[in-house]
Amino acid sequence: MFEYVVKNWQGEQVEQKTFDLKVAKEETASHVVHRALVRQMTNARQGTASTKTRSEVRGGGRKPWRQKGTGRARAGSIRSPLWRGGGVIFGPKPRNYEIKMNRKERRLALRTAFASRIDDLIVVEEFGDQIQRPKTKELVGAIARWGSEPENNTLLILSERTENIYLSARNVEKLKLLAADQLNVYDLLHADKIVVTASALEKIQEVYGD
Repeated sequence: MFEYVVKNWQGEQVEQKTFDLKVAKEETASHVVHRALVRQMTNARQGTASTKTRSEVRGGGRKPWRQKGTGRARAGSIRSPLWRGGGVIFGPKPRNYEIKMNRKERRLALRTAFASRIDDLIVVEEFGDQIQRPKTKELVGAIARWGSEPENNTLLILSERTENIYLSARNVEKLKLLAADQLNVYDLLHADKIVVTASALEKIQEVYGD
């Protein structure tokens, strides 16, 4: 059970509530979260790096000079890996970096990562009606009133993405906007402060709770 305070648009505390999330045991929590983080970062790799072996480099079919009698070392191709312009030995080839993780374990890691940031969590009332048109200055000012400084990496979690808030937030360098059903371990751990609306917090419990 976790306690939190809800703030309004002006940054004033209006009520205190609790929420409950099933998290990993203390002795295994860091391991589960680490596995999920490694999986997310590894699966983001494209795996398209590719080099050519000596058989794939253009040219090199003719023997550069005869085998004996020149005084030079034996050579069979100008595309040998030992030569400039030759192939690459044991270079990277396209591959799949995907790491699998059970769905239950992924959700447990996500809940544990979210719960571990409770001290940096800022819960606010719904503020969509406060931004009638895209206005970055108004959103940045509100986030500062809630308790996240401009130099902080701030994660803003909404129950659903609204166009005005999205357009207001997209040009702020250290602000990332996420929907409650699209959370990921990296963004939860990378943020200095996490601002979440009360309805988004309820949705997180509904979507990720057991």
